[in-house]
Amino acid sequence: MGAMSIWHWVILLLIVVLLFGRGKISEIMGDVAKGIKSFKKGMAEDEDPAKKPDDAKTDPKIIEHGNAAAQAAQAASDKSKVG
Repeated sequence: MGAMSIWHWVILLLIVVLLFGRGKISEIMGDVAKGIKSFKKGMAEDEDPAKKPDDAKTDPKIIEHGNAAAQAAQAASDKSKVG
């Protein structure tokens, strides 16, 4: 009683086709496909900037710990040579 039989689905499909027509249904499905394609393209564009780790290496604000220690040691040795 709660489940729909195959005849219910056939009648429902027939009503939908009569109301919208075959052309309108195909247009709607084409628009849905374009929307999904656009969404995927947008998601792919958002991921591209996050995948570029080379930008962090060229950023002058980022100091690596190894370089900071080497610079401090060099500055201390230069200071002892001067004084």
